[in-house]
Amino acid sequence: MKRTAVVERIPVPHAVAVLLDRYRSAPGTAEVRLWAETAAGRACLYPEAAGAEPWAGSAHYPIEPLDGVPLELELRRASRQGRFLAQVLSQLVTQEMDARSAARELSERYEEINLLYFISEVLGSMLSLPEAATRILSEVADVLGARRATLWVHDAEADRLQLAAAVGDDGVRGSLPVNAPESATALVFRERQPLNLERGALRPSAARLEPPPRRSEAFLSVPVNYTPPQGTARTVGVITLVGRRSNVRFSAGDARLLAAIASQIGAALETQRLLRESLRQERLVRELELAHDLQLKLLPDPGSFQAPPDVAARCAPAESVGGDFYNLFRLSHDRLGIMIGDVSSHGFSAALIMALTSSAVAIYAQDANPPAEVLRRVHRALAKELESTEMYLTLFYGVVDRRVGTLVYANAGHPHAFRVSADGRAERLGATDLPLGMMPHDRYGEGTTGWAATDLICLFTDGLSDAYPARAGRAGEQALVADLVRLRARPLPEILTELFGATERVVLTVPPDDRTMLLVRG
Repeated sequence: MKRTAVVERIPVPHAVAVLLDRYRSAPGTAEVRLWAETAAGRACLYPEAAGAEPWAGSAHYPIEPLDGVPLELELRRASRQGRFLAQVLSQLVTQEMDARSAARELSERYEEINLLYFISEVLGSMLSLPEAATRILSEVADVLGARRATLWVHDAEADRLQLAAAVGDDGVRGSLPVNAPESATALVFRERQPLNLERGALRPSAARLEPPPRRSEAFLSVPVNYTPPQGTARTVGVITLVGRRSNVRFSAGDARLLAAIASQIGAALETQRLLRESLRQERLVRELELAHDLQLKLLPDPGSFQAPPDVAARCAPAESVGGDFYNLFRLSHDRLGIMIGDVSSHGFSAALIMALTSSAVAIYAQDANPPAEVLRRVHRALAKELESTEMYLTLFYGVVDRRVGTLVYANAGHPHAFRVSADGRAERLGATDLPLGMMPHDRYGEGTTGWAATDLICLFTDGLSDAYPARAGRAGEQALVADLVRLRARPLPEILTELFGATERVVLTVPPDDRTMLLVRG
């Protein structure tokens, strides 16, 4: 006789209990009991008040196991009804197990849907990705029974996987090279394929010299992908789970759930990247606007110069900051210093050279140096900066002396300098030297021309002439000078407005350049 023991009672399925109740109440049937063979021993499940020992000479019929526990039907005497009853009970137990399996599956699916909904809420309500990722990993580790969970995000500039969040015992820190051969997480990122295995970890042993024992732990790692509305998908990170509290491997269903979570996180990572990029762009735009305003403030306001002579100027950088500049200086004996320059590039580097040059000319001009000496000293002061930036600049500096009726100037390679007389004759104030920064130069030449109160001095940069539309067979500089001669008697601000207005349509269709013009009359 098999051993019996007092064991924890196993609930009998309701349908089984009802069938046995009806069988017992039917006339002419044998007494019946239902037994379970547990690890602790043999236990009677039905009826509750039944004895603990089998009947002598009874008949026994095996039944399908219930939750892995073997069942047996006992009748006090053998009968053909016993075998039939055992078959019916087996069917009922099978149906009960199918129902329990479906319930477990439904419960798991509900838990997964609940987890995905929770993740959506977390990602939608938090701007801080590390905080959101930590909450998500904690929930994922709890649902899937993982001991450790990590989220790695790809840093494209460094080409490394940076640890964005980690939960669980003895979590890792730092970053991983994408090509790390010993890292399964890096392999998942490179191959863009999930990895589900049992990972072996060696335990150190100082007591023996033989190989230490190997401990296996579950390992599940999936790539975090992002698929844009247009274009191909790309991998932006990895989620890795290590170890399970149940000491079993992760299932294929666990891998599918983690892949769905990774997809949500991938979209969130891309949103965070776009947000950071947008904020960076906004900050850059603000900085460029500030630099633009600052550069324009470095240029003198022509309205602050009281006539005579009349002056007017305008500068339109191609970018937020540029390399064109002009300046005006009140000198001793009622003289006026006028300057225009054009750095060979534009942007921040050109703006720096522009600011240095304008400051240097202002210093040396106030010392009443002649134009040639001013250019020589400016070149000496800027030689290292021009060499290191591989730039050069054209520079025109002249001094108008109304008392003696002269304009003395030094022109370092600036081609767009003209004196327009009252009778409409345009005289080019040609270059006296090479542009600054082209080669070492220690002597600068000067030019002198007459000056009358009705004369008009026009200095401009090539950005204006290059954008000037062709007219009457003349293109660029020729068309601009022709219009300048035609407009010479008008107020200076009107001349600027018309000449700049003629270039507005052109600068929208060709690569733009800085446009600057300085006018002096009287």
